[in-house]
Amino acid sequence: MPSPVQEFFSSPTQKFAVVGASSNRAKFGNKVLRWYVDNGYTAVPVNPKEKTIESLDVAHNLSSLPGNPADYHVSVITPPAVTKSVLEEAHKNGITSVWLQPDVDSPEAIAFAKEKGIKLIYGGPCVLVIGIPSSRAKL
Repeated sequence: MPSPVQEFFSSPTQKFAVVGASSNRAKFGNKVLRWYVDNGYTAVPVNPKEKTIESLDVAHNLSSLPGNPADYHVSVITPPAVTKSVLEEAHKNGITSVWLQPDVDSPEAIAFAKEKGIKLIYGGPCVLVIGIPSSRAKL
């Protein structure tokens, strides 16, 4: 049986949204976005204030992702107080797979996700530590 991380990266063509992406290269929101891109994945930064990050067009929220938002898996790098609202929007858009990066979860967010059947990775390492590189990774 595949692990939750293996399921998250179940397809080499899987698209990812990075909520909390940042244009500041020192912040984890930028580092996580670059990890996806550097490993050959399609990733869309999500940030309500930016227009482009790392030369990628930014979606201002999950509802404005290109194509069908339900086709995305989501990495969240937001303050815990914001995370539940991100999960609510994910659920509204049919997104079912979310990785809460370290220190972004809250008991309310986790309870909401479990109630709505969202598959969560949380309470553990960051994608930068245990992500599965794509076979298309840029070496």
